[in-house]
Amino acid sequence: MKKRKILFLGESYRADAITWMKGLKEFGDFEICTWELKTPNNTNFNRFKRIAEYLFSPFSIKKIIQLEKPDMVIAERTTSYGFLAALSGVNTIAIAQQGRTDLWPEGSVLLPLKKVIQKYAFKKAHLIHAWGPVMTISMKAIGVDMNKVLVIPKGIDLSLFEASENKSNRIDAIVTRSLQPEYRHDCILKAFSILDKQNIDFSLTIVGDGTRLEYLKNLAIELGIQNKVIFTGRIANIALPQLLQQANFYISMPSTEGVSASLFESMACNCYPVVSDISGNQSWIQHRKNGQLIPIDDYSKLAEELIWSFKNPDSRNKAIIQNRKFVEENANYNINMKIIADKYHELLDLREN
Repeated sequence: MKKRKILFLGESYRADAITWMKGLKEFGDFEICTWELKTPNNTNFNRFKRIAEYLFSPFSIKKIIQLEKPDMVIAERTTSYGFLAALSGVNTIAIAQQGRTDLWPEGSVLLPLKKVIQKYAFKKAHLIHAWGPVMTISMKAIGVDMNKVLVIPKGIDLSLFEASENKSNRIDAIVTRSLQPEYRHDCILKAFSILDKQNIDFSLTIVGDGTRLEYLKNLAIELGIQNKVIFTGRIANIALPQLLQQANFYISMPSTEGVSASLFESMACNCYPVVSDISGNQSWIQHRKNGQLIPIDDYSKLAEELIWSFKNPDSRNKAIIQNRKFVEENANYNINMKIIADKYHELLDLREN
């Protein structure tokens, strides 16, 4: 196999991006160089600075291309780095839609511009990643050439995220999503305060960091459940499987979702998934079959369904066995990343001939 070089455009520190690049090195023997915006998107001043950096970024990318001479450019998010990949002039381009549409936030004044940018990126790309079926809906709606679309998740490392049998007789729940408003951790805390009032024993572990950390800690105190809620803060990725294996319920209540590696990780570790009733989750979860689907922000319903599933252990046990099997067959990193890496080599050979 000929040695090839890939330029990755995107936030290289993200777990999702690390998985993608690691898999390409491991299963495609690709050499990978990276480029990303340096300005954080955390204050109004920095947002303006980041926009200015983005406007000049095609020149920075041209420089790195001249220096590194990549065979291919890959990029995450069709409305940002994907557009920069489309402008790069490199012979082979693959872009990935990260969210359900990538046109986010939905009320943004920049939405018309983002639509134009996205359409251009889709047109210029030679391969488009949809990490799950939910992403293809918006693609089809705007007339994307579906022959260019590869529908497959990157998968998770099943040797790390192993099934666990040692589950307790109470609700030991875990949340592993970033502590940002769109993940609705406040809804989860309010649901657990209902469980507390009904004297249902539980522990709730909230993993990670984000802008809402202090607010959520204060909310737990206000609701009187602070002694039963553990905020781990940011942890090393290597510590996550053990935390999932100690839990028996996985909870995720986002208002929008593409394809969640966190959901696959929980399913692999035999956590019973209780997630928001949105299209990104409906692709994998059927209500009261292999998990629970909860209306967005409905903490009363969340509490009710947690109690139902806790009182129906046979249904729960059947679901976790089914879910582990599903992940092994559909979200195995070793299988899926090999398919993706082979597809890149095939595409490069085709583009060069």
